[in-house]
Amino acid sequence: MRCGAGVPPAVLGGVSPPPELGHQHYPGLLVETIRQIQSAASETGVIIIGGLPHPATPFAAHSKRGDPMIEQRFKAIYGTAPEVVVRAPGRVNLIGEHTDYNDGFVLPAAIDRSIDFAGRKRADRTVRLHSLDFDGSVEFSLDDIQKDGANRWSNYVRGVSKYLEEDGHRLSGADLVFGGNVPREAGLSSSAAVEVGTAAFWKKLLGLELDPVYLVKLSRKAENQFVGVPCGIMDQFISGLGRANHALFLDCRDLHYRHVPLRDDVKIVVCNSGVKRALAQSEYEVRLKQCREAVARIASTGLAVTSLRDVKPLDLESARAVLSDVLFRRARHVVTENERVLEAIKVLESGNLERFGELMNASHVSLRDDYEVSSKELDVLVEVAWKQPGVLGARMTGAGFGGCTVNLVRQEAAEAFSEAIIRGYKEALGLKAEVYICKASEGALSA
Repeated sequence: MRCGAGVPPAVLGGVSPPPELGHQHYPGLLVETIRQIQSAASETGVIIIGGLPHPATPFAAHSKRGDPMIEQRFKAIYGTAPEVVVRAPGRVNLIGEHTDYNDGFVLPAAIDRSIDFAGRKRADRTVRLHSLDFDGSVEFSLDDIQKDGANRWSNYVRGVSKYLEEDGHRLSGADLVFGGNVPREAGLSSSAAVEVGTAAFWKKLLGLELDPVYLVKLSRKAENQFVGVPCGIMDQFISGLGRANHALFLDCRDLHYRHVPLRDDVKIVVCNSGVKRALAQSEYEVRLKQCREAVARIASTGLAVTSLRDVKPLDLESARAVLSDVLFRRARHVVTENERVLEAIKVLESGNLERFGELMNASHVSLRDDYEVSSKELDVLVEVAWKQPGVLGARMTGAGFGGCTVNLVRQEAAEAFSEAIIRGYKEALGLKAEVYICKASEGALSA
């Protein structure tokens, strides 16, 4: 579907369109409580994040803060109470998609779905690690941290630990349990939450006086170089430095950031398509190469550019002759998305939520048609959302090819919106969506 097909004019927002729980164990009363909540959530699909456990997904073993349950699980596994409990949130990106690895601008918010950690020191150099979400345990030595091909979930913890050690921060052995309610492969950055949570755990356990931005950069290094995923820095940054009731504007080139207040009369509503992002990593790598090739070709015209961040809309038009149609459209998404983020900051701070929503809508159109990272399921969720009363804006969020959409909805309409999404998605595709009504939350490394 090309841009504008079946899309109301307001959706384009004034931006020029392109041309063409199963293994968990709980005390008896808690078991029955969770079963009751799970039954209700499975019937409605609506999960209000913020007070109760969220057992409608297999990653929902913990409450919003997670502390009581994660402590109980640690004690059940290791026979003693933990010394330290930390929480690292997932995130949703309000606008600024596929711009971070192009040195661009992003506006994410940390959400009240998290990965929680509980642990205590050991007298030796062994880390004993248990994942609640994978129901698995491993051990590794801090003196010889190697990648684990069989238990890949442990590599996020291993990588952060390895690079802390290499930077001269001598760690102690530890017993550690982690898990939470950030769905995997849904575009809500569960992996970044594990990495940042690991950094926050070591910082708190050992009393390390380390700069939060340093730990964010180290967490990204773990994902890039140890795990082997070529992500940008946005996910780790917002998981570490988010603030309650705020979004975070980040310049991904110089890491300048500031918190932008979110009004309390609107809700961030995340709709999970239930489709795993099977193509996301391979296509992500393709998009990364295409962006780099576009920069090289634009630079060959004499423009002084080192990334698409440096390219303005008029620059792109002037260099069109050296770009294939695909490269032009990939570049156009990044260039116009950066423009949208900068405008979004201004209108959000001025209180013009209607314009902010239009920019979200335009972002989705660009991601669908120029960057081509949306999917049938994501498009249906967005198109159903656009028709609902009280919706200011809706777009896919994350790498794409599945995962989630983010929606800005007036508070009084949020419940009806959630029900309409579930109903409309089921009618259109026969699939069940989960809907999370979220709050912006504190990051793991926030003061």
